[in-house]
Amino acid sequence: MPSTPAPESVRTAVLRALASVDDPELHRPITELGMVEGVDVGADGVVDVRVLLTIAACPMRDTLTRDVTAATRTVDGVRGVRVHLGEMTPDQRRELTTKVRGTTGAAPVIPFNQPGNLTRVYAVASGKGGVGKSSVTVNLAAAMAADGLRVGLLDADVHGFSVPRLLDVTGKPTKVGDMMIPPTAHGIRVMSIGMFVPGNQPVAWRGPMLHRALQQFASEVHWGDLDVLLLDLPPGTGDIAISVGQLLPRAEILVVTTPQVAAAEVAERAGSVAAQTEQRVVGVVENMSWLELPGGQRLEVFGSGGGATVAESLSQRLGTDVPLLAQVPMDVELREGGDAGTPVVLSHPDSPAAVVLRDLARTLARRPRGLAGRPLGVSVA
Repeated sequence: MPSTPAPESVRTAVLRALASVDDPELHRPITELGMVEGVDVGADGVVDVRVLLTIAACPMRDTLTRDVTAATRTVDGVRGVRVHLGEMTPDQRRELTTKVRGTTGAAPVIPFNQPGNLTRVYAVASGKGGVGKSSVTVNLAAAMAADGLRVGLLDADVHGFSVPRLLDVTGKPTKVGDMMIPPTAHGIRVMSIGMFVPGNQPVAWRGPMLHRALQQFASEVHWGDLDVLLLDLPPGTGDIAISVGQLLPRAEILVVTTPQVAAAEVAERAGSVAAQTEQRVVGVVENMSWLELPGGQRLEVFGSGGGATVAESLSQRLGTDVPLLAQVPMDVELREGGDAGTPVVLSHPDSPAAVVLRDLARTLARRPRGLAGRPLGVSVA
């Protein structure tokens, strides 16, 4: 008969196996976060694993139990697994928060402004409501996540939040001390004021409150190591647009408009705010460009040329090339996906709108990052 591994060797192997288990919300190994309180191996080969949750009401406790059990069972000599869930003490939570943030400072900082941070930040803006800005934003986020990127989506439209509905996000952020962990939907880490508002109540806030909300979402939310952060801005040129320029100066602006002349004129004003905030306009997206008829003809419901007009006008006004990046056709499946909480790039990836949006997402993801504000690792001899 084969010899039974010694309990201590099994325990060491189990700890190595648990290093492959990530916390479902923090996306870091539970061993690294200090969440594994202990591992005991019985003479009968049954292993007891004690795991400390960040909070007692952790919404991912079942996922964590399943992942820990599966990882432990891969170890030779394990005959059974019992997972015991406890709760971190306040001191342990503070230690975890410090470890996750990578700083011992009392005041949270905005990670996307730190030297060396490589997250691309895109703020999606529009001059007026009703042009499909939020639908474009969530589909870009979903397409990027589906391509394997680590994506965050901040719903900065405090008064007119719609991202939770468009992504079917029903959970709330997990609070660990003064740090918030955003829920995940379709592989996207999502944050919205709508997660804190009961029912369909309005948010009646003025400028300072709006600025503070954006500041908290940018600094007190643990976004993790993102490749891309998308912001769904409110329409117009008000407080949030100015606050984004102050709080996230590296953010690049993506302007969404429709072909209609009236919408294009307003969209141009939204993009021109970048001149005041010294941010770059990465390009223009024309939404609802046409409706494809059964016979293959295109019906231009809202006219034509609006996106090209905005791109040309912004190029002249800002003194830099502002391209028309995409023309998104009208698509019933795009609307149906939004109502169902499943972006069309996932539910119907071959539909006309989804094809354009996926191509746009890859274009934005492939753009080279600038070196402004980043250390080059050189010194004067």
